[in-house]
Amino acid sequence: MTEPVIRLKGLNKAFGALVVTDNVSLDVRAGEIHALIGPNGAGKTTLIHQIAGTLQPDSGEIDIAGTDMSRAPAEARSRAGLARTFQITSIIPSLSALANVALAVQAHAAHPLAMFGDVDRDDSLNAPARAALERVGLGSRAGMRAGSLSHGEKRALEIAMALALEPRAILFDEPMAGVSREESRRIVDLLASLKGRYAMLLVEHDMEAVFSLADRVSVLVYGRIIASGSADAVRRNPEVKTAYIGEEDVPC
Repeated sequence: MTEPVIRLKGLNKAFGALVVTDNVSLDVRAGEIHALIGPNGAGKTTLIHQIAGTLQPDSGEIDIAGTDMSRAPAEARSRAGLARTFQITSIIPSLSALANVALAVQAHAAHPLAMFGDVDRDDSLNAPARAALERVGLGSRAGMRAGSLSHGEKRALEIAMALALEPRAILFDEPMAGVSREESRRIVDLLASLKGRYAMLLVEHDMEAVFSLADRVSVLVYGRIIASGSADAVRRNPEVKTAYIGEEDVPC
């Protein structure tokens, strides 16, 4: 088996007496979607922040592409091949969709800083930016102001910005949050189309999306992984059922 692209070993994080990450170990393998689920307040986004480097763990190890990045800044993790999306989209609404992705290309390539207004006229940035937009189905929206896109299109734009970083692994923090059912189906189809190309850690509350996409699922409750395995095995796990308010089955 190949080395996991992301590997967490005994990760711990507390804010005072509140333990938010409790000895968490998991890995994300090349080409797979590993979903991380759990009730509200379980500590999922806090864990994503630690993997991304925007929050430091108290102890434990974070390996990215076989290198210990536990204390590395977010920029170093990006250079190592890690990209992420956010619960709240991080686009620049006043710029075109193309310019938003071109800025991501610029950051990844350490291209000399340009004025925002010049970015979408730079061919070395535009070509990969257009390719990323085409990949997420936004090729025809390249010239539109990002703020004019629908919520689902903004989510897709953020995914294009992540792809423009040429990552080995992508962290998806609730990509279906706030989108319509139709837009959610499009994002599910988009993520499915990326499967096999990247290691993907998916944090998501939409259980239908999770169980249709995930190769493996880990369940986080009060900062602790209580179950990890195939989607079917996790859905049948008694401790997982209890965590979801004693339902007969995990919602899907």
